[in-house]
Amino acid sequence: MARRFSGVPFGADRDVPGLIVKFGDYPLHHGGVGAIRSLGRLGVPMYAITEDRYTPAAASRHLRQAFVWPTTGTERPERLVEGLLRVGRRIGRPTVLIPTDEEAAVLIAEHQAELADRFLFPRVEAVLPRRLASKQGLHELCLEHGIPSPESACPESYEEIEDFAAKAVFPLVAKNREAFVRRARPAVNGTTRIATREGLLALARDWGEHPGVILQEYLPREDAEDWIVHAYFDADSTPLAMFTGVKVRSWPPHAGMTANAYVVDNPELADIAARFIKQIGFTGVIDLDLRFDRRDGQYKLLDFNPRMGAQFRLFENESGIDVVRAMHLDLTGRTVPEGEQLAGRRYIVENIDLPALLAYRRSGYTTPHAPAHASGTELAWLAADDLRPFFTMLARFVRPGVKHMYQLWRTNRRSTRPSTG
Repeated sequence: MARRFSGVPFGADRDVPGLIVKFGDYPLHHGGVGAIRSLGRLGVPMYAITEDRYTPAAASRHLRQAFVWPTTGTERPERLVEGLLRVGRRIGRPTVLIPTDEEAAVLIAEHQAELADRFLFPRVEAVLPRRLASKQGLHELCLEHGIPSPESACPESYEEIEDFAAKAVFPLVAKNREAFVRRARPAVNGTTRIATREGLLALARDWGEHPGVILQEYLPREDAEDWIVHAYFDADSTPLAMFTGVKVRSWPPHAGMTANAYVVDNPELADIAARFIKQIGFTGVIDLDLRFDRRDGQYKLLDFNPRMGAQFRLFENESGIDVVRAMHLDLTGRTVPEGEQLAGRRYIVENIDLPALLAYRRSGYTTPHAPAHASGTELAWLAADDLRPFFTMLARFVRPGVKHMYQLWRTNRRSTRPSTG
């Protein structure tokens, strides 16, 4: 069980609240709950945009107020900006924005001028978060700056998919290409492994005239290991907090959200991330997914999330700093205490780690760099000082959980369908 909160050797500005910003219908988001707890335990007034009044985030004792604002992520940007400003007027004082999805991070970056009077947020080149959140844009940036990434293709029509399939090496991976578009016209339900040419063509028939997908080289799990980097970079693209860890399990297996992970020191990986961020001039919180390919000894960048990652509470340094605390301290003009990351810490997302555990046991996959024993465990939902989000999650998990697993099964079945010709 997560440890009880104890004092930290720094003080946050309690006159500057935090606001969890999310667009889309995903009420069971443990990252938002983690951010509410992280700053709320420091006495920072916390607010959140929620789908309704009965989400786990809305149930947290550390939340001062939930602003019920159902969104899909497909609304016009002007409407979303006006909604944010309306929330800001209700809070009534400058507030740190904490985006939990790509759409929120992109919107904030592209509308900095309109939002600046009400909110505090890292100032970044307006076009950069959208490019980083785009699978195609990220691949192009990796090529520009010499960062290894999987071989990728971005077909613009069904005919291009047919040409690609004729010479592609299977299995491969399909992902939705762009932020916002993945909400309006999703091609796949998250990262999807496609085993055969026939499976690809069967799925592609539903992708429309302009497929919003990127098709990537599949890095075999028996020859790879999944790593994560979380960090906060200041206005000079200098890391004020930097953490590395290894992903033990994810759900869906090998392609989805982190279900179980450990903090593991990896100076080489931290250096790769820091150099890339400096080169592109990014500032703010990042969540990177990389896969170490044992065949060529390279860390290949899979995803760049220009915002807080859902599992950020895995990481904390000796001074009690995580990436959300680092951002709040920096944006309010306070020093971010340094310290070594707490290696060996474990993070578990209770509602998805059990099915992930069963799937990984069947596959025989192991993570060599994972410690044999955890130095401490952080649970995503259950916290001794904030129990209601856990029970709210349980109450809401059953039906959507079953629906999600059915969708995964259906997609898997179609992508592995044998040829009939």
